[in-house]
Amino acid sequence: MSKGRLRRSLSKWADTDDMHARDLRQAYAETSQTTVAEAPHRERVILQGTLRTVTLRPRGGVPALEAELSDGTGVVTVIWLGRRRISGIEPGRAIRIQGRIGTSEGHRVIFNPRYELMP
Repeated sequence: MSKGRLRRSLSKWADTDDMHARDLRQAYAETSQTTVAEAPHRERVILQGTLRTVTLRPRGGVPALEAELSDGTGVVTVIWLGRRRISGIEPGRAIRIQGRIGTSEGHRVIFNPRYELMP
């Protein structure tokens, strides 16, 4: 593949990601919740967004279900310790979570949040 074709293909992906983020921002702007980008560190927050990825990743020998929550303004990693699977928690699912934002390995995380699956 030539450099020009590769650059155009990568540009299309970037445009698609930008459009998806814009759509998420518009969809979740109607709620009165704090956005992921505005969410204050070490404070209890309620966030709403879409799960981008869901992964089983053990932490310290304990099973942990990790998911990336995005609302178009940013991403926060949600971690349920001691869980291998939670019904309804899957990529593409809209969800509202409540918990305290912290930092782990340089990433924003919320451990064991309360959650509500959205339609």
